[in-house]
Amino acid sequence: MSDTFPEALRPPDPEHGSGTTLGLIAREANVSIGTVSKVLNGRKGISPVTCARVEELMERHGYSRRGAERPHGALLEIVLEVVDTGFSVDLLRGVSAVAREHGLSVIITEHGRDTALDGDWMAGVMQRRPMGLVLVFSDLAPAQKRQLRSRGIPFVVVDPAGSPAVDVPAVGSTNWEGGHAAGEHLLGLGHVRIGAISGPTNRLYSRARMSGFRSALEAAGPAVSLVEAEGDFGRVAGHRAGGELLDAAERPTAIFAGNDEQAVGLYEAARERGIRIPDDLSVLGYDDLPFARIVSPALSTVRQPVREMAEAAARMVLRIREGRSDEPTRLDLATALVVRASTAAPAAADPVSPSE
Repeated sequence: MSDTFPEALRPPDPEHGSGTTLGLIAREANVSIGTVSKVLNGRKGISPVTCARVEELMERHGYSRRGAERPHGALLEIVLEVVDTGFSVDLLRGVSAVAREHGLSVIITEHGRDTALDGDWMAGVMQRRPMGLVLVFSDLAPAQKRQLRSRGIPFVVVDPAGSPAVDVPAVGSTNWEGGHAAGEHLLGLGHVRIGAISGPTNRLYSRARMSGFRSALEAAGPAVSLVEAEGDFGRVAGHRAGGELLDAAERPTAIFAGNDEQAVGLYEAARERGIRIPDDLSVLGYDDLPFARIVSPALSTVRQPVREMAEAAARMVLRIREGRSDEPTRLDLATALVVRASTAAPAAADPVSPSE
């Protein structure tokens, strides 16, 4: 039995002519029309090499599936590493707010930390045919980008893990400036023996905020010392890395945590050692997630506009879908220092001072 043919291909403008058909794609790819049909419909059983070749030819000829402008599902899909963090909850709220405005539903994909989006996920997208995708941290393989574009499914990356390709729309925040503001705040309070818990070094935004933090401290001169511990962005990592810093012979008087989740873990490590915040130790977080206001003491932090980033990404997806040629491919929202009760000047008995 022959394969079911997909909807006809059509050229996006007259200059391509009407003679180019599914058969031409098949001939140039040296495969059967049935194989092209399977690729177009997102079916499994086709080798990645063949799939990439078919998608490349479709893009080269400028063809998309008829009906790609109107996917079946009135859905926005958000793709997250994990869903059980305050960061993810804020992202979901942002995307959901935009979806409600447009009468859309939201579907959530959780794919795990540091794992690539696989063929099963792509096959699911081809079946769901959402209005667009909001990808958190994730980037796409070239073949995946071609596949989505050939179906008219736009995508935007939020807080990309690396430098996104020029053809990938992305929404982020001013991480370097946020880290720099964190450093200046602790210096302004008089701290000179400072610790930091970095996030994953394979993440661009993590490196950027630590780079800004270091830059502020380096500008203050040699009297300021910095000791760092590395961890992922979870509470457990904050507890472990924070414990390492607090057990050092020269304990820091202030610690900058790479995010608020780490800061909560650091609170626990300090409490276990009888270290009072902010009397004995200042703690500064990053993100300004809702729980930062209700922990005790309330957490000073750098506000990253997480919900607004998600809203901006969702709106960008829909505008790209509408064919807005003026849509920017990169948007960075501003961060801001939020001072609460967890940071204060170092104790007067501290023997280290900037004048030494």
